[in-house]
Amino acid sequence: MLKRTIYLFAFVALLIACSSSDDSVDDNGDGFDRTLLLKNVADNVIMPAFVDLQTELSALDIARGNFINDMSSTNLQTLSNSWLEAYKVWQYVQIYNIGEADNLGGGERGFVSFFNIYPVTVSDIETGARTGSYDLNSSNYHDAQGFPALDFLIHGVATGDNLPIDKFMNNSDATGYVTYLTDVVAQMITLNNRIVNSWQSGYRDIFVGNTQSGLNGSFNRIANDITYSYEKDFRAQKIGIPAGNFSDGGSLPDKVEAFYKRDVSKLLALEALTGIENLFNGRAYNSSVTGASFSTYLEFLDREDLVTEINNQFSAGRNALNGLNSDFYQQVNENNSQMTAAYDVIQAAVPKLKVDMKQALNFVIDYVDGDGD
Repeated sequence: MLKRTIYLFAFVALLIACSSSDDSVDDNGDGFDRTLLLKNVADNVIMPAFVDLQTELSALDIARGNFINDMSSTNLQTLSNSWLEAYKVWQYVQIYNIGEADNLGGGERGFVSFFNIYPVTVSDIETGARTGSYDLNSSNYHDAQGFPALDFLIHGVATGDNLPIDKFMNNSDATGYVTYLTDVVAQMITLNNRIVNSWQSGYRDIFVGNTQSGLNGSFNRIANDITYSYEKDFRAQKIGIPAGNFSDGGSLPDKVEAFYKRDVSKLLALEALTGIENLFNGRAYNSSVTGASFSTYLEFLDREDLVTEINNQFSAGRNALNGLNSDFYQQVNENNSQMTAAYDVIQAAVPKLKVDMKQALNFVIDYVDGDGD
């Protein structure tokens, strides 16, 4: 009797062990190894992009220091170039509001609140430069820091000035503007370093190992990141809001990204779309190498049709963007119907990602949607 009890116990233990092992490979019951997807996304898509942003922000800080030491128009232009290079890389990392990025806070927009809330509130920057009283960790300054704040500081004209450089040289608050510029760059570096350090010091393994189904599983989080980023950060923020798709009062050209350096708004939108495409297809950052991804997951489930439809819609959106003026402010003012037409093309991918892909891959949307699909 004792021997039979021991055998039974061992058999049950073996079943539990096998069940646990199966959960680590496939927590969705469809046979696809989500761990492979999470590994590829972490190692080849997310982490290299955040590390590259770290590099570009360091270069931006060097350019800032050189400008402060020698306030020439040449050094201001170099600072502008460094800002743009970092801003382009940002378009690839803004998708990933997960881990330490999520822990930074920032409300509904998450870590984006510290890097890219636009339009910037110029009055807060001017008051901060005049009084020296501001807190970049406060929600009151989410719209007065990050890349949009640098856009104004480098390219915009402050009250009473004639040229962007005047705020640092001739303005009565010139010292305050220098300090504000320095503090904004330091804030961006500090926060991005926290994110990079977290991924490199253990969060990567936590992310890959979290194969559970449900809202807190890594797959569900990253699936929500791609749908949210496409629908909100890309479609709505960059195209729909300036074009007036979400307002009753017509177009809002002053809400374009990079308002003070307007000829790069299309470039930034195209970079953002590439980042989303790369995540969907598992393409490594700054490489043509691909691995396990949403597209290979769908193919595993015999949904090659949906993969084709989504990628075709991405291509159609890119073509629509390429047909627009490089300056979205000018585009909206001179031919907004073309801008809204581009929005319609981009919008067509939303239900494919948020409805069709969601149903096929069985994840749960975890953010509030108030504008429909």
